[in-house]
Amino acid sequence: MHPQVNDYINTSEKHKETLEALRQLVHDTVPGVAEEFKWSRPVFRSDKDFAYLKTAKAYVTLGFFQFSKLKDPNGLLEGTGKDMRHIKIKSVQDIDRELLREWFKAAAV
Repeated sequence: MHPQVNDYINTSEKHKETLEALRQLVHDTVPGVAEEFKWSRPVFRSDKDFAYLKTAKAYVTLGFFQFSKLKDPNGLLEGTGKDMRHIKIKSVQDIDRELLREWFKAAAV
């Protein structure tokens, strides 16, 4: 666990529970995942960066690099960038663990 990621999560009073749950889900899903702190946010990587977390006032953004690897039949991913997309998670109850496990596995390859 990266100390700056710990600080980022611990200083986010409103979203701490959601951030911790997402972080744990990444670690439980992707063997050997590494954490880094880049661009003022937690970034998860295997061979390369595949996901990041960012807090906003009303939600946590869970972003994916190379979103084309992800199956999103319900159109949940937002964004218009060439390679990146994200979803907004307002609370820990909004975390679709099954879907995110699929996405983390696909993105980390």
